[in-house]
Parts: sequence; structure tokens; C-alpha cells
Amino acid sequence: MESLSTFWLSVLLFTLILASAFFSSTETSMMAINRYRLKALSAKNNPRAKRVERLLNDVDHLIGAILLGNNFVNILAASVTTILAIKLWGNGSVIIASLALTFVILIFAETTPKTFAAKNPEKIALPAAIVIEALIKVFNPVIWLISKISQFILKPFGLQKSNAENISAEELRMAVLDAKPMVASHYQKMLLNIIDLEKVKAEDIMVPHHEFISVDINNEDELFEQFKRIQHTRLLIFDGTEDNIIGTIHMRDITNLYAKDEINLDAIKALIRTPYFIPEGTRLSLQLEHFKTQKRRLGLVVDEYGEVLGLLALEDILEEIVGQFTSNQSEIIEEISLQEDGSYLIDPRVSIRELNVALNINLQHDEANTLNGLILEQLQCLPQSSLSLKIDKLIVEILQVSKQGVKLVRITKTTK
Repeated sequence: MESLSTFWLSVLLFTLILASAFFSSTETSMMAINRYRLKALSAKNNPRAKRVERLLNDVDHLIGAILLGNNFVNILAASVTTILAIKLWGNGSVIIASLALTFVILIFAETTPKTFAAKNPEKIALPAAIVIEALIKVFNPVIWLISKISQFILKPFGLQKSNAENISAEELRMAVLDAKPMVASHYQKMLLNIIDLEKVKAEDIMVPHHEFISVDINNEDELFEQFKRIQHTRLLIFDGTEDNIIGTIHMRDITNLYAKDEINLDAIKALIRTPYFIPEGTRLSLQLEHFKTQKRRLGLVVDEYGEVLGLLALEDILEEIVGQFTSNQSEIIEEISLQEDGSYLIDPRVSIRELNVALNINLQHDEANTLNGLILEQLQCLPQSSLSLKIDKLIVEILQVSKQGVKLVRITKTTK
């Protein structure tokens, strides 16, 4: 009978160590499981995934149930080990037996199962959720009491529940970068560009006012001449002065007038669409939504005084996401041209954002939007030819100037 009792105590001890491994691995897997992968499984009506989601929605009760079970089996295992040691080797063996149990639990009930669970959270969490959910139902009063006591103790420290599903833009960026093996590089770049729309403002990519292609509605000869040579789908119309923009005309409508042989100044005026204004500082992510809700494809960027700063088209925002997909036929020279000596010939009208990407640099552009603006900001005056200046780690040599500003520069990258 004594031998049988020892046998069953050994079986009980082995079972308790397995139970401890179960609770340890369950705790790690529940915390390590991918929440978004879990949502995807739930969307496919996976009952086990939905069960895990329910448990994770109440972390206090989840942790309470796991720790209640884990501590109970560990303490019971220690008691059984003590009884076994006394039965087999006497009172003097209790300390040795306790040390041996600590080593066994550490290796077989903590480190090994937790390591496996961290690497394979779904394999553990999905089936284990059935047992944990049952424990919560059975021991709900005890678990509720444990949870409330813990919250009471933590309350003086000002700790509140946090929403683990909140994710910042930088965390989302890291998630996209980590997904590189699963996402094609061009799709990955598009996703990163979408995230960056929150950082980019309308004035960062707008066409500056001095580059507008516009015509005076009162100058009929110039108006019809523009119709013949314009290479854009829309033409800006002003009344008297270029600052008094009264709207845009879509060239498709002009083509229809020509087709019907109804082209005249009154018919053209009737086609002018009221301009749509975009406040300076509007983020591209927000403006993309505005274009959608307002059913617009083009807007004029204005400052706080109502002065027109530039023009922003829907295509410009889309190109920020997918890259340039149309050729600008009005561009005569290439904006950035790599030379044999490693320097770059650059049209200073290029935006600083484009320059940063092309040269893999990080010029700051809080005030100036173009290289020309940055040079004028540094010099505080209109520069002369053959003038050089150092901006960050760049040597900027001014090659050509005009009355309006710089026309051509050479940039050389330095190491310091």
C-alpha cells in the first residue's frame, strides 16, 4: 500500500509539472500572438481564434486565471515533492528535493515551454483557450476578486488600462518594413508612401505660382492661342492680373465646343469652373479625402491672407504614393543630372523632398519648399553667378541666375 501511495504521488507530481508547463506556455503564447493575424482568422469564422480574441479583450481575467492555475499547481507540486522526499529518504532530504524540483520546474515547466510558445504562439494559444475559458467560468468569483485587488493596488500609481491595439505611424512603418519577405518591394514602397502622406503638406508638392500656365479671360487672342498649344487637361483663367484667378477650364469642354462649331468668348466664359482653394499647411492625407468628397481634381493653395501660393492636383498626390506615372511634357531639362565627376547638375525649382530622395540626403525644409527657396533663405539676397555655399554636407555652386532667382546649380556631396 505504501508503494502504491508513492507511485500515485509520483504520477501526481509529473501531472502537476505538465500542468505548470501548460499554464506557462499559455501565458507566453497569449501575449505573443499576432493580434492582426488573429483578426484575420476571426474574419474567416475560426471559432478558436474568436475565443482567443474574447479572452484578450479582458486581459485582467485572462492573466488572473492563468496565474491562479500556475501558482496552484506549483505550490501543490512543492507539497507533493516534500511528502515524497520524506517517505523515500526521510526529513533530511526535503531541502535537496526542493532544489531538484526548482531545477525541474525551471527547465521543463518554464524556460522550455515559454520558448516554444514564443516561437509558435498560435499552436499553443488557440487550443489552450478552451481550458482557460472554462477555468474563468468555474473560478470567476475568485478571479474577479484577484483582478479587483490588483487594480486597487495599482490605482495609486496612476496605471490605467491601455489599448494594445493602438499603433503609431512609426510602428506601422516598422511593420511594413518587417513584411519585406511577404510584400513585393514596389508595394512596400507604396505602403510607406501612404504612411508618409500624414507628414507631407500641400505646399511641399504644389506647382509654385510663378510656374502657372494661365491666360487672361479678357485677352481673346492669347486665350485661343493657349488652346492650340496647351499640353495640360486644364487651363487656369485670370481676370486682369495673374493673382486674380477666377477659375479653370477643362480642355475636354473646349474640344466639345470646337466639335459643335460653337466656340466663342461667351461660351468659353460659361465653361469656367469656380476655383477650389486649399489652405496652406493642409496635409496630403487630409487633402486626398477632401478631393474625394468635393469631387475635385485640382485646387489652389492659399496662405492665411488668401494669396495664391501654388497649384495642387490630385495626380500630384497619387504620384506621391505610386511614383511618377505621367511624363511632364512641359519639362525641357531633366531636374537632376548626375555628372561623371560625381556631382549633380540641378534645376533649383526641384522640391527639397525630391532632392532628398534622389541624392539620399536629409536637407531640412521647414520654410523653403524648393532648392531655389533654400538658397535664397541661406543667402538672404539674390545671388550672383559663380557663387558657392555650403549647406549641411553639400557644396552648392550657383551656375546661372535670372531676375527671379537661381536657374542652374551644381551640387557636390561631401563627407563633413
